[in-house]
Amino acid sequence: MRVLVVSAPLAGHLLPLVPLAHALRDAGHEVHLAAGGEVPPSATTLPVHDLAPGFRLDRLAARVLSRHPLLLARELRGVAGTDGVRPMFGAVNARLVGPLLELAGRLRPDVVVHEPLAVAGAVAAARLGVPAVLQDNSLWDGAELVATTARDGRLRAAARREGVVRLPAPALRLVCAPPSVVGPRAGRLLRPVPWSGTGTLPGWLTHPGDRPRLLVSHSTIAGPGGAAHLRRVLDAAPRLDAEVVLVRPPARLDVPPTVRTTGWIPLTDALPHATAVVHHGGAGTALGALAAGIPQLLVPGPGDRRRNAELVAARGAGLALPARAITAGHLHRLLHDPALRAAAREVAAEIAGMPGPAEVAALLRRPV
Repeated sequence: MRVLVVSAPLAGHLLPLVPLAHALRDAGHEVHLAAGGEVPPSATTLPVHDLAPGFRLDRLAARVLSRHPLLLARELRGVAGTDGVRPMFGAVNARLVGPLLELAGRLRPDVVVHEPLAVAGAVAAARLGVPAVLQDNSLWDGAELVATTARDGRLRAAARREGVVRLPAPALRLVCAPPSVVGPRAGRLLRPVPWSGTGTLPGWLTHPGDRPRLLVSHSTIAGPGGAAHLRRVLDAAPRLDAEVVLVRPPARLDVPPTVRTTGWIPLTDALPHATAVVHHGGAGTALGALAAGIPQLLVPGPGDRRRNAELVAARGAGLALPARAITAGHLHRLLHDPALRAAAREVAAEIAGMPGPAEVAALLRRPV
């Protein structure tokens, strides 16, 4: 069977799809990934087809949302809900439809797996008359994201040009968010296997340190809010009895000598050996920390980052704080609060009990 896996052209959207794609390959299927833009070379050994060379979400968002200043202000605060999704990802998917259908016409897949903000994948499946599988890749309700994006006028026009007037419901929906964090959702559960590339960790990150280890990361996407917390954490670091590790320090950031730094690493491989993590609130890191069973401090920000932070904090598995409010006291609590650690470990056990990629891949061996 030939499988085409489709992601919006952002690394953070593609990486959560890779474990299932690898499981499908290991089951003997021919698997192709369609994404583009910021996909790192270490993302996977599978073939990745670039549908949007040079794509930058920050530039597109600035162009699209600048026409709607009130919506832009809400989106930057993370309170726009799905209102900002439709114009941004409608534009993205309208751009993807043509290249994706050209690729699909050459590959002739038997099934198309797509994430919620890659609705062009559903368009391609409908055009080819093959099943579409919707794979959630975040804490947001994927069906809601698909419905919102599919109503965008530019995407609908692009689909109609290809003869697709309406999108059928997916043949299968895979839900990766743990129910205790987001509540029950319709579909088959798929364990979110943390994945951030095929690279290797430095030896000292492959085991716990002599002191509590605090990982600090930031967004892979250029734009507002993705790294605002770094300065506050670095200022507090000398007052912590902890090993503070900053991943991918931005250029021109003054890092104190007491803080260790790394370049690009498979962050999800480092999380199980850490005591806690501070990050920008992205879904991939949030799910990775939950799967590792460690407390996390999330910074509410644009897009889904506020909602991710609020969900994790409501579950008791972490803290949600704006960057300007972070203090050494908050970081000390993150590292040492037994209630935070207990809740994080409960969610990790829940995730470990969800069906894994190999088990779910077996579903696709039969007609979906």
